Amino acid sequence: LAVNAIRDDEDKAEAMGLWTTRYKTAAWCVSAFFLGIGGAIVGNVSGFIDPRETAFAGSTYGVWMVLMAILGGKGTLWGPVLGAVIFHITKELFWTYLLDWQQVALGFLIVVIVIFFPVGILGWAREKWPEKFGHRVEEAKPAEASG
Repeated sequence: LAVNAIRDDEDKAEAMGLWTTRYKTAAWCVSAFFLGIGGAIVGNVSGFIDPRETAFAGSTYGVWMVLMAILGGKGTLWGPVLGAVIFHITKELFWTYLLDWQQVALGFLIVVIVIFFPVGILGWAREKWPEKFGHRVEEAKPAEASG
């Protein structure tokens, strides 16, 4: 809850007595821990780590990771996981059936996601079915007839 309060308005969260610097530092440390684990796994699987392959400027791991998070839905725990699963399945399907057009098809997929699912797939599902994600939906009361 504290991280959500800091995300919404850092000044108000600090005025309420939250140590925003401490929470942000802890969030960065947890994020860096998991990123380090992921980097170790990638290095172990591929056998070497080349900065040119993992740099954000390249069209490899860095860009794909950001796109997976956007695809699944930012601000959720399972959104990036869902985005990674869907992204890799479609990437392999595009590679199998479209060969040289794989990059174009992935670009088209990204455009479709940005236009039709701006909050990601999980965010879209949360808006469409809020009761399945723990949000209370008020029942509509019938309007009373006057007169």
